[in-house]
Amino acid sequence: MTMLDAPRREHVPSTPGPAGAAWHTAAAEELAAAGRWEQAYQHLRTAVGLLNGRSGVDELDRLRREHAEAREQSRRDSLTATYNRRYLDERLVALVGQPGGIGAGGIAVALLDVDHFKQINDTYGHPFGDRVLQRLVAVVDSSLPEDAFCARYGGEEFAIVMPGYDRHEAVRVCETVRERVDGHLWQELAPGLRVTVSIGVAHGFGPVTGPDGLVGSADRLLYAAKHSGRNAVAFHDAHTGHARLAGPAGGRRSIP
Repeated sequence: MTMLDAPRREHVPSTPGPAGAAWHTAAAEELAAAGRWEQAYQHLRTAVGLLNGRSGVDELDRLRREHAEAREQSRRDSLTATYNRRYLDERLVALVGQPGGIGAGGIAVALLDVDHFKQINDTYGHPFGDRVLQRLVAVVDSSLPEDAFCARYGGEEFAIVMPGYDRHEAVRVCETVRERVDGHLWQELAPGLRVTVSIGVAHGFGPVTGPDGLVGSADRLLYAAKHSGRNAVAFHDAHTGHARLAGPAGGRRSIP
C-alpha cells in the first residue's frame, strides 16, 4: 500500500513528534508527485502542526495565502486588471490539450481591437488612453458569460476565450460585446468621445494540435473586420468557409 492510499488507512500517526510528521511529509510528497495538491497540502499542514503546534500551522497558512495572491497577481495585467498574455497562453494550452480534444461544443477564440486607438492617444494623451482601456475591460467583462474570460493580448488588443461554445453562440457573444462597447456612455470620460471595437472570431473542435492556429485565424478575421469598415464582428461561415460580418454590419458591408 502506497502513501496515495493514506486517507484509507485505519491508523494514521497523529501524536506529536518526528515520527508522525515524517509519515505525513512522505504522504504529502507522494500526493504532490501525483498532482493531488490539495490532499498533499493537508498532509503537510498536519506534519507542521505535529512539529511546531498551532503557530506553525498559522505560518504555513499565511505563506499559502501569500503564494496564492502572488500567483494571481502574476496572471493579471497591471493596467487593466484583466488576465494577461501569460495566463491566456497557459489556459489555451490546457484547454486544447485535454484528453480527446476540446469536446463536442468546441472552443472559440476571439481577438478584439479598439478602433482608431492611436487617434484617442494623440487627441487626449496616453494617460487618458489608459483610462479608456480600463473602462473597455469593465464593459467587456460585464458582457461575457461566466465560463468565458477576457485577457489582454497586447496594446489595445484583447482576447476572449469561450470554452464549450459553438460558432453561432460565440459570434452572438462577441456581437453583444461590440454593441455594448458602441453604446457605452464614453462621453462620461470626454465630451464627444466614441469608442468602437472590431472582433475576429475563430472556432475549433475535436483534436487540436495547439492554440496557435485558432489565434492566427482570429487575427486574420479581426483584420477582415477592420478592413470592412471597423465596428464589426467577422467570422467564418461554417457552410461556405467564407468570412462574413455579424449583425447589422453583415447587411450593409462586404469583406474585401
